[in-house]
Amino acid sequence: MEDIKLCPCGNPISIQECCLPFIQEHLMVPTAEKLMRSRFTAFCLHNADYLYNTTHISQKKYTNKLDILTWAKQNIWHKLEILNSTENTVEFKAYFFDENKIPQIHHEKSTFIFFQDKWFYVDGKFY
Repeated sequence: MEDIKLCPCGNPISIQECCLPFIQEHLMVPTAEKLMRSRFTAFCLHNADYLYNTTHISQKKYTNKLDILTWAKQNIWHKLEILNSTENTVEFKAYFFDENKIPQIHHEKSTFIFFQDKWFYVDGKFY
């Protein structure tokens, strides 16, 4: 029997059926929440290209792929908890262990925009 890996984003289905098609096959993400979930999975997979490419162009001057990759790799991503979701915002908690193996919680309300037929991460308010 094949070992089925559940998606890190918290949906109770396999990663192959959930977030990988967006990350690896570049399928269109249907909602802001699904983009948030796939971005969390991309952090787990250390896929800085996907994270950078799903950031809105207005915000790219504030970040780069190396910084994204460094932060993704220095942490061990544990789980994602969606607290609230609207059409263009997602409040979530991302649980992880930092580089010193200390448990951390990243609590954010993210804003997304649907631009040129795609969803993009714009920014977030941190708690």
